[in-house]
Amino acid sequence: MSFNWRKWNRMIHRDFGFFFFGMTIIYALSGIAINHISDWNPSYQIETSYYNIDHAQSFNHADKNKVLELLSLVNEEGKYKKHYYPRPGLLKVFLKKGSLILNTSTGDASIEKLKRRPLFFYMNYLHYNPGSWWIWFSDIYAGALIILALSGIIMNKGKKGLKGRGSIYLAIGIIIPLIFLIFFR
Repeated sequence: MSFNWRKWNRMIHRDFGFFFFGMTIIYALSGIAINHISDWNPSYQIETSYYNIDHAQSFNHADKNKVLELLSLVNEEGKYKKHYYPRPGLLKVFLKKGSLILNTSTGDASIEKLKRRPLFFYMNYLHYNPGSWWIWFSDIYAGALIILALSGIIMNKGKKGLKGRGSIYLAIGIIIPLIFLIFFR
C-alpha cells in the first residue's frame, strides 16, 4: 500500500484553511485599513469641535482649577487629565478620550475627541501584535500560510495545475512583486 500524498495534501490544505479562516479575514481587512492610513485613521474616529472663549487671556499660565473652569465652559467637566503650555499663548489640555487646545490670545479653541471604530480598532490591535502570546500564534499562522501556499500550488494536476495555467499564474504572482521592488522602491 503506497502513501497517498495527494489525499494528505488536500486534508492539510482544507483543515488549515478552516482553522485559520478568522485570522485571514482579520489580517486582510486590517491590512487594507492600514494600507490607507494616510486617508483615514483605521482605529479611531476623530470628532473636532470649535469654540471661541471670552477672556481667554485669563487662562495664560492657568493652574488646574482655572483649567477646570475652562472645561466647564465647553461642557467637558470631569474629563481632565493634565495640561501644559507647548509654547507661550497656547494651552493644551489632555482629556479622557481627547484633547483641547486654546489660543489664549485669540480665544480660539478646538476639542478633538477619539472614538474607537467598532471592528477595525480590535482587528488592528491584533495586527500590530499586542503581546508575546499573540506573536507565537501569529508565527504559527505565518507558517500555516506557507503550507497553504505550497499545498495549494501542487493540489491540481494536469492543465489546471503546474503543468498548465497554474504555472502561468504562479509566475505572474512572483513577477508582480519583483517589478514593484525593482521599479517602485
